[in-house]
Amino acid sequence: MSGKTATTTGSTVVLLAFAAFFSGAALRVCDSLLPRLAHDFSVTPGVAGQVVIGFSVAYGLMQLVFGPLGDRYGKTRLMCIAMFGCAVGATASALAPNLALLSAARIAWGMAAAGVIPLAMAWIGDNVPYQERQATLARFLTGTLSGMTAGQLAGGLFADSVLGWRGAFFTLALGFACVASLLLMRVPHVPVAPRADGSAHPAFIAQLRAVLAVPWARVVLVSVLAEGIFLLGPMSFLPSYLHQRHGLSLSAASAVLALYAVGGLVYAFTARRIVATLGERRMALCGGLLMGASYCVLWLSPVWLFVAPLALAALALGFGTYLFHNTLQTHATQMAPAMRGTSVALFSFCLFAGQAVGVTASGWTIDHIGYPPMLVAAALATPLAGWGFAAALRRRAQASAGT
Repeated sequence: MSGKTATTTGSTVVLLAFAAFFSGAALRVCDSLLPRLAHDFSVTPGVAGQVVIGFSVAYGLMQLVFGPLGDRYGKTRLMCIAMFGCAVGATASALAPNLALLSAARIAWGMAAAGVIPLAMAWIGDNVPYQERQATLARFLTGTLSGMTAGQLAGGLFADSVLGWRGAFFTLALGFACVASLLLMRVPHVPVAPRADGSAHPAFIAQLRAVLAVPWARVVLVSVLAEGIFLLGPMSFLPSYLHQRHGLSLSAASAVLALYAVGGLVYAFTARRIVATLGERRMALCGGLLMGASYCVLWLSPVWLFVAPLALAALALGFGTYLFHNTLQTHATQMAPAMRGTSVALFSFCLFAGQAVGVTASGWTIDHIGYPPMLVAAALATPLAGWGFAAALRRRAQASAGT
């Protein structure tokens, strides 16, 4: 890249990180609000979890629309439309009079949110060389993770305040509107990767089939599906777990779990050195082990345990997650370079479809059996996922060396 192009690309990544900030907040804000929603609507936390499930399902399904559209018509303008849609969805959620309408509004919000982070990742894949991409994605990730931290904290603070969940959603609506306006003004200056005319692209289903026909793409997609089920699903109920088991206020529980995103930020700021030191295979393996160990601490922690070990577990969970996830994410941008938007869309679809399955299973489990089985499943499955992807990377490297 020329100096001017590199500068423009760098400033665009910063702007996309701000968009990802509010998207990250939207993804995690309801975790800490579930006990307040359960109280306000007189339902169990498992039933209240439908506001998370609906968002995740809609988010995942709409990836399959935004991805191919981004490949055909350009990614930045679609991201603007998506951000304004998020502002509308957040406002509708804040105004919902009952749980059914709130769930419907969250579905609409999730549909719009599907066009932000994955298209931004695909844009980075289009404009940043592969050797620089993992570090660039890590910088972009700081926006998502900061938003997750803010969303988790804000959810708990709003849940304990008189403003409640409505105040949280109105605040996010304002943020989405502001960032969408800034992005819209920036669109004419954003670099656009060369692409063929829209008519030259294969049909929608053909694009999906073309990506799924790649064996390595299937490995990456199955791995991220497992991450969604066994990591993101149980995570949605961790604030409720700490609130019930350890008697923490929702604000305090949210503050502890916000360290998950801080752990991710630690990874993001050290990614270049970590990639050079560990390599992708050991990153996936260590990430899985750290996730499993963190869930073990949360599961085995006695009621009288001080907050510090719980905080360290949350920090390690975040660091381990992004050792694993950013490795998957980088490979997602390279599964099918000619249809990168579709590839990343399928990746995100699998992640959030997995989350929807995980939230559903976790909600049923805690309502009928309790929290321990949910935590045990996560403690066992996440190291297996890391080991499985590390083994696949080793086989792939051996096959490449043999050719």
